[in-house]
Amino acid sequence: MARKIQSASRGQIRIIGGKWRGRKLPVFDSEGLRPTTDRIRETLFNWLMPVIQEARCLDCFAGSGALAIEALSRYAASATLIELERSVATQLVANLAKLEAKNVQVINRDTLNYLAQNGTAYDVIFLDPPFRKDLLQQTALLLEQNGWLSENCWIYVEAEAEANLALLPKNWQLHRKKVTGQVAYCLYIRNQ
Repeated sequence: MARKIQSASRGQIRIIGGKWRGRKLPVFDSEGLRPTTDRIRETLFNWLMPVIQEARCLDCFAGSGALAIEALSRYAASATLIELERSVATQLVANLAKLEAKNVQVINRDTLNYLAQNGTAYDVIFLDPPFRKDLLQQTALLLEQNGWLSENCWIYVEAEAEANLALLPKNWQLHRKKVTGQVAYCLYIRNQ
């Protein structure tokens, strides 16, 4: 039975809560693309429940868009999704159009280049870079240095279990952390 469920979910994401709950969206098959699992998303959005409504969200390595779409489904005010790969970004645009999502923008650019410019502050950040590419620390520093984070921003980090999370900015206070298999996922609160 587990094998049947696994093969049925390949190539799509399922929205697990909010106004689009139960909707399934296709995911472009791309090397290294690994959508955040339903179980991890459910845990994350339970953690974020008090702050997600009306939040401005930034998904730094959007991929399938599962995190930002879940946030919008749960009444986030807006979401910006940054995705490098053109075909993946095109699929994101199509999925968001299918949902008739409002206040959302897909940016087809390299995340580090985009974050190197001065930014607009966001309330919730999704930081789930490709594993084993050494992008986590550099992305975190750009977010912190260039005005992308609101004063009490919540930052979700998903990384390989062995990642050195001690290299993240010192003013990011760990709120919650779990490890599932080879994935560590954490929620931080930014302190001034």
